[in-house]
Parts: sequence; structure tokens; C-alpha cells
Amino acid sequence: MLRRRHLGRVSFAEANDLQHALLRANDDYLLILEHPPTYTRGVRAKDEHFLVDFGALDADVCDADRGGDVTYHGPGQIVAWPIVTVDDDPSAGPRHVHLLEEAVAATVAAVDPDGRLGRVGQLEGYPGVWADLDRTPHKIAAVGVRTERDDRGRRRTLHGVALNVDVDLAAFAKIVPCGIADRPVGSLRSLGLDVSMNEVEEILGAELSRRLGDVETVARVDRAAATISEERPLIRRLRRAGVNPDEALDLRARKPEWLRIPAHMGTEFQSLRTLTEDLRLVTVCEEAGCPNIFECWESGTATFMVNGERCTRACGFCLVDTRKPMPLDPTEPARVAEAVRRLNLHHAVVTCVARDDLADGGAGAIADTIRAIRVARPETDVEVLISDVRGDQASLDLILDARPDVLNHNIETVARLQRAVRPSAGYARSLTTLARAVRAGLTVKSGLMVGLGEERDEVIETLADLASVGVSIATIGQYLRPTAQHLPVARWWTPEEFDELADIGRSFGLAHVQSSPLTRSSYHARDALGAATPVQLGARPRAAGVSA
Repeated sequence: MLRRRHLGRVSFAEANDLQHALLRANDDYLLILEHPPTYTRGVRAKDEHFLVDFGALDADVCDADRGGDVTYHGPGQIVAWPIVTVDDDPSAGPRHVHLLEEAVAATVAAVDPDGRLGRVGQLEGYPGVWADLDRTPHKIAAVGVRTERDDRGRRRTLHGVALNVDVDLAAFAKIVPCGIADRPVGSLRSLGLDVSMNEVEEILGAELSRRLGDVETVARVDRAAATISEERPLIRRLRRAGVNPDEALDLRARKPEWLRIPAHMGTEFQSLRTLTEDLRLVTVCEEAGCPNIFECWESGTATFMVNGERCTRACGFCLVDTRKPMPLDPTEPARVAEAVRRLNLHHAVVTCVARDDLADGGAGAIADTIRAIRVARPETDVEVLISDVRGDQASLDLILDARPDVLNHNIETVARLQRAVRPSAGYARSLTTLARAVRAGLTVKSGLMVGLGEERDEVIETLADLASVGVSIATIGQYLRPTAQHLPVARWWTPEEFDELADIGRSFGLAHVQSSPLTRSSYHARDALGAATPVQLGARPRAAGVSA
């Protein structure tokens, strides 16, 4: 099966890590995306092909393990990376490149029915796809591919083709594109075709899919076309993503029986509240209005929220305070560790607000909290639920190096609804964050909500993607609207549907799927870790310098 993903704008570094993670996936993938301004150097790149100093490029410069020389990627250019299995012989790579070039030529033919660009295709002696061959050949698409054997012995492809639709051609003047000094670079727009990115992207995706796979499943992010509306941005984004908020459930609508939760405020509940107040701690149970607070607190379980109680993001589903955040409290890690010690927790869950105002996104404080718990109670399993730290590898490494027992980062919703639900995050970025944690050797977990307007097949595709990047544990729960100012509930999913999703997730290779109407990220977290790692829980690596 070929799973086609339209991901929107993704940095080269994140997309590169994601495609490498998908080398191990059971299925084939086709990633279609756009990069911010970026120059990439292939394995045969020459430094002299940069015609200006790096500081004058006004773009990222990244090394790529593909073939070829130096090229440019930026807005207005469609990048398509197939990660597919090919025959294990020397001719497989050239055949694959030919399929990519053929798909580009077919795409141009579809948007240029009058043949204004002349013959489009290969130019003898030059790589890529060329247009207007009867006059002056212009390169409109660069091709760079790598094949690599995965751990199962399959030969898989990486990288692919970049088609210039309406890209800034001045950026190519700062390099010798693909090492070709005597031929110009062009775009569909510069050569006279008035076409939209969305139209070309859709056609290219279909042409590649037709050549690379018999069955395709498609998921795409909302590309957020400009719209003038008097509605609140939250509702406007939801409409743009294809969900009609006018058909949503009324906030006052009676919940089904399976979502009604009795309140039990017994001794354990009151003791935990007293402890959190005594140590001046914040719990996500209270801040996010978790429906399981009575059950979890009655059993002595809580999820501690660090980096303060104010978040720099305004996700459409979340109740956490979004006022300007306060400076970090350096005593917070020790106070969380003291709470874990007093409660004798076997499994501690630490989550955080997003802190985009901090250079490391708050990652350092999370790492400090992990280490503090290790010192205070070495036998405790530590699970962290983190933000995407803006996709920054160095920030994420601070957390990975502290070696939590579980690294959780929620993808939250399906690809199509990402911008409506969490406008400061992204589907591809979340998958990359998870893939990087898997690469670091951690047990990795993610979760999503349903009831926001997603379709069943989209949820299944999201579970497939989580499994494909190596996630071990997934949680699925019903979205509950906190207030009238938050995203509306499109529908209630039934317990039977949650059971079915759990079965499907496990069929994809997820070791544990916690799926029920009231499931939240840390619900039954220790049980999930035990199911995902049947080896002895105490036998785990520790961070250097921390006593075990």
C-alpha cells in the first residue's frame, strides 16, 4: 500500500528525519511538501558552486544524503519524496528516477494542454526535467534520489523530485544549480503558465501514485488559503478544514451514559490536593479539566505540569491558561521530585505547557525534572509528555539525553484538522519529534482525540503513521469541549468504535493502544508501559551521572 501524505511547509531537517524513519515502515509512503528557503548539498556537491558567502544566502544550508550537487528549495516549489521498496538490483535506482521524471512531465502536460512550454522531459546529458526544449531549455524540476537497504533487507528509496511552480528564481542565482552553469532554471510561472500550487500538487501526487503504488490512501493538512470572515479564527479554521461547526453538538447537550463521571472526593483525593498545594505544584489534571481526575487522584496518581501554568500556544481544545508566561521557577524540578517521593509513585508522569518564549522551548527544565526524580526515587518510572519544542533537535536532545522511560508527544488529531485544532503545531513536526525519540532508543507514545470532525479512515491513517515511525503506545479518547470559546464537538464516538480503533492500531504493530471515551494521555500510563515493554521495568538505561 502507498500512503500519500500532503504535509504543507516542513523544514528540510524535520522532513529528512521523518523520511528516514519511514524507511522501516511496513507500507510505502509518498511525502508531498514545501520547504522554507533552504539550500541543500548532495553527496557530490562542490563548495565553489556557492557563489556567495553562506551569510548572504538568507536561507538554511543543509547536507543531504541524496545524489547530485547544490540546489535550492523554497516556497512555490513542490517537493515529492517517495519512500518505496524497489528491486534489489543496480538498475532499480535509474528506473525509479525515470518514473519521477515521467510523473513530472505528465503533470506539466495536464496543466499545459496547449503545449505552450514545448516538449517537456529529459535533456540529454543533464539531470532533471526540462521545459521549452524547442527554444531555450529551462530546468523546471530537480531530481535527487538515494536507495538504502533497511533492517529487513528491503531496498528503499529516499528523497525525490522538486518541481518549480512559482518559486523565487533569484535564489538560484546565488549557486550553480545542480552544478549546471550553462542552462537556466525556470518555473511554470516564469515560463508563462498561470497555475495554482494546490492544483499542481494534486496532479503531481496522483501521477506519482499511479506509477509507484496500486492502492493509495491520502491525508493532507489544511494549507490555509486566505479568507475574509467575521467569524472567530478558531471557527474559521475549522470551516476551512471542511468541518461545519453549525452542525456540531450544542455545549448544553446531554452527554451519553459512557461519558458521565461520578465525583469521588475521598481521602486520597483530598490528600493529593493538600500535597500539591503544600509543594506549590501544578497538575494538568486540574488545569486541563481532565475527566478522570477523581478516579486517578483517588488511586494516588497525578500528572504534574512543569514550566509554569501558562502556555504560549492557544490550541482550540485546551483549557490551560494562555496569558503571558512567568519566568521559570528553578525550584520546580525538586518540588516535583519531592511529591513523587512522598507519594511513593511507581510511575510518575510529567507534562508541560509549551514555552515558545524560551530558547530551548522549556526542554532543559523537563530534563532537570527527570533527573531530580531519578535522585529522589530511583525506582520510579518517569514518563514525560512534551511539546514539539518547535522542531529544534538540540532542544529535544536535552530531554532525550535525560532518558525518560516513556517519551510522549501527542499528535492530537488527524492531518486535515491540525491547523484548526492546534495552529502553532504541525502533523509532520509531531511525527518527526516522535521519530527522533524512537531513533534515540526510547519507548515512545502518542495520542489523539476524536469527535472534532475527523473521519474514521483519517483516524486509521493517523494510527498507521504513528506505527510507521516506531511509536509503541497510542491513546485515543473522546474530545470534550471545555467552554463555549473552544472547538465544538462534532459527534460522540461510541465505546464499540473505540474498541475497533484499538484493534486496528494493534494490527499496524502498535504494542499497546489505550482507546476509550474517557482515555487521556496519562490514563493507565503504567499499565501501558508494562504492555509495551514486557521486559523487566527496572532494567533500563540511566542518564550519565544519576544514581540508580
